[in-house]
Amino acid sequence: MIYLFRCLVVPLYFLVIALLGAIGCLLRPFNPDNSRLVGKAFSVGGLFLLGIKLKIENPEGVRDIAPGVVVANHQSNLDLFVHGAVIPKNTVSIGKSSLKYIPFFGQVYWLSGNIMIDRSNAKASINSMDQVSEAINKKGTSIWVFAEGTRSGGRGLAPFKKGAFHMALQAQCPIYPIVSSTFSGRLKLNSWISGEVIIKIMEPIHTKGMEAQELEDLVLSTHQKMAKEIARLDAQVLENASLTQ
Repeated sequence: MIYLFRCLVVPLYFLVIALLGAIGCLLRPFNPDNSRLVGKAFSVGGLFLLGIKLKIENPEGVRDIAPGVVVANHQSNLDLFVHGAVIPKNTVSIGKSSLKYIPFFGQVYWLSGNIMIDRSNAKASINSMDQVSEAINKKGTSIWVFAEGTRSGGRGLAPFKKGAFHMALQAQCPIYPIVSSTFSGRLKLNSWISGEVIIKIMEPIHTKGMEAQELEDLVLSTHQKMAKEIARLDAQVLENASLTQ
């Protein structure tokens, strides 16, 4: 019964926030901080309705950060509510151009200044890299990327695509890893308290002075650090759950 309630109410909440967000973004179109504010709105109500207890480790890690590339793990559509709580100021993301056709959400996404690319168009994808470099170096904007490129479904941290790391090397900017404990497939959505999710804002990885030939090592070492941290968070969630039983 609780699960059915959530299936009805959470999509309705999503549409309401998307609509209000679109109206708000019209008042300050393409402001890069729109993403943080709308993400926070999605998160606060969404986590409450889903019964998710969110704990954030090192929350100060996203305050007043220098422009860079944020790399996070991607599990499911619920990432919108989980990661929405920790979007740094003046941060946008890169998304498929087809997102703009989603009612209300697509308009919010576009008006928030996010970079939309047509993945089937190679020339457009190349131009988007120039947009990213300009956003970081000239506009002081950070870029949020799910480096796995697709949802993992809670099956562990998938191999990383190299795009986010190309961006960081090209802009010579820091990489900010953000990881959440595994929740996809583990939440008890038919209970009032679905479960706990822990987010860790990891220490930045500096790329200043790195060269293109160091890309492979950068991708691998970042993946290893994030995978290790996710394993620690998962163990912490299990320990916390056993203490409350």
